[in-house]
Amino acid sequence: MNSNNDKILILSKISKSFGSNTVLKEINLEINKGETVTILGKSGTGKSVILKCIIGLLYPDSGSVKVFGENITELNESELKDVRKKIGFLFQSGALYDSMTVRENLEFPLLRSGIHVDQKKMTEKVEEVLNSVGLIAAIDKMPSELSGGMRKRIALARTLILDPGIILYDEPTTGLDPVTSREISELVLKMQEKYKVTSVVVTHDMPCTKLVSNRIVLLKDGILFKEGTFNELEKSADEFVKGFFENYI
Repeated sequence: MNSNNDKILILSKISKSFGSNTVLKEINLEINKGETVTILGKSGTGKSVILKCIIGLLYPDSGSVKVFGENITELNESELKDVRKKIGFLFQSGALYDSMTVRENLEFPLLRSGIHVDQKKMTEKVEEVLNSVGLIAAIDKMPSELSGGMRKRIALARTLILDPGIILYDEPTTGLDPVTSREISELVLKMQEKYKVTSVVVTHDMPCTKLVSNRIVLLKDGILFKEGTFNELEKSADEFVKGFFENYI
């Protein structure tokens, strides 16, 4: 049985509306240290909103979001910044800086963090995370010289540079061909195993979901409708749940 100390992320009755559109309705979710949880749901059901509430880019209208024991909704800007240093966010687009080389893209979070790191240690850290994603040869390339899959890998390396305890993945395989999608999914799994990070993955990619997930939560009409392992949900007789799995081969 997991103790409360293992609960690295606790969402308690969080609700969020945009105008008259209620996206989340009293969502409760607890995620354990080292666990990979995938959030499934139709477009517009609030999957990415949950990620943004976790990192403090959005605030719920009610409820609490506790990360590493800290209630995100009660922190001031300085305190929130300190918590964010422990959270990696892999954006859908990768969000690399086009005017910077790969090396500079990876150095940027270290320079901005306020943590003093000399140039030698910074170079070692950049090379370490690039080796982790298999792209050390791209260290002095520009983002425009990289394929979509390579940009995703570099973006993942950048999330690792500050040794986060949590990584949030927003559609990590979107826009990639099936072979590259599997490579990125395998990399997500490898990062979880190597660095023991806690991961929250939002995706529509069922092969990715099967490969990386310890647990899946399924959103429907703003509520947490079902949760379980891939195998448990795949066997569900519920028509809504079956809709996500019926075309999976």
